[in-house]
Amino acid sequence: MPALLLHHSGMLRLSVGCPVLDQMLRGGLLVGAVTELAGKSGTGKTQLALQLCLSVQFPIQYGGLHSGAVYICTEDSFPIRRLQQLIQEQSNLRSDIPPDLINSLHFSDNIYIEHTADLDSLQVCLSQRVPLLLARGLVRLLVIDSVAALFRSEFQACDWLERNKRLLTFCSTMHRLSCEFNTPVFCINQVTDVFSGSDENLTPQGSSVSPALGLAWANQVTVRLMMQRLQRTVVRDDQSSVLRRLDVVFAPHLSRDGRDAGIWKEGVQGVCT
Repeated sequence: MPALLLHHSGMLRLSVGCPVLDQMLRGGLLVGAVTELAGKSGTGKTQLALQLCLSVQFPIQYGGLHSGAVYICTEDSFPIRRLQQLIQEQSNLRSDIPPDLINSLHFSDNIYIEHTADLDSLQVCLSQRVPLLLARGLVRLLVIDSVAALFRSEFQACDWLERNKRLLTFCSTMHRLSCEFNTPVFCINQVTDVFSGSDENLTPQGSSVSPALGLAWANQVTVRLMMQRLQRTVVRDDQSSVLRRLDVVFAPHLSRDGRDAGIWKEGVQGVCT
């Protein structure tokens, strides 16, 4: 288990916008902590991150933090079309919130998008632009999509020592921002194949893949979630979705658990199977 096991009970949570998933997470993401979501491409990681960028804008009584989000893209362009669709469908996803309140929010104006092509620009973004947004109260959620891309592209296997130094510097900055501004940090991570002898505490039971960046990264994460696509399709009304599985791998306040979910027009929602 990672060394970073802080006690977060009684702290605010950021709802993921789905009661089934929120129940598993005891209310949502920990505020003031680093949450990782790892999985293969196409499992729905970015979809959930976009959903959080909308959820954070609602008042606290509806699971939000009444502020915006900063979304740092390190590999792909920002999925603006999907974001606009999610915004249009918020009243269907969040039936617990009065429609007048949903319609009063200018969601896209409160999401600040950054693109970083290398580790130096990422560090500048995290040490200069992001703290300014946080200090002004414009954002209360930091999303990094993805954390592994730049570390994988800039270092060879033989450069592991320098990579770990840069990784720890990056993690230190993330934790400082999270603690100083009491904000959740949500990091999307890639995966790598699991080899024999891998630590079973770092992956879901029976998983063939493990989050990238190894133990040096895992020790810096407060909560590790993993998402995978299953070999089943679920149908709801006129929509169908490949079934996903969201698993809690480790967390200081959660037991190992998992929920099935589908990805619909309105967003990611848990399903009963």
